Amino acid sequence: MKKKILPTILTWLPSLIITLFFIPNALDKILNSNQTEKIVANSTLMMTTGVFLLIATAIFLYNKTVLIGTALLSFYMIFIVFIHMYKGKPYEVTILIVMATIFASYIRKPQFFATKLN
Repeated sequence: MKKKILPTILTWLPSLIITLFFIPNALDKILNSNQTEKIVANSTLMMTTGVFLLIATAIFLYNKTVLIGTALLSFYMIFIVFIHMYKGKPYEVTILIVMATIFASYIRKPQFFATKLN
């Protein structure tokens, strides 16, 4: 039993850290949707983005749909990378978040990333 607990914790730890980034980000977009310094100042769009992030995070955390959740969260963050580049803001951290999201998915389900050799 103890031998199984540590690998399980280590497997889920990157996913939980990613979740600790996306959930507060989503809640901020929902609860503080009138952010004027954003590239899109539409509060409805900000709230929709927040709901999207919550749903994508839930899909990411569910083991059977981890690949779909990874794709949704990664595409969102890639879009944010382009926005940061456009605005001249530092974008290296956002690229790291994309990489960490994919890495967390890989740690949980490495068979999704395996190449099949004939």
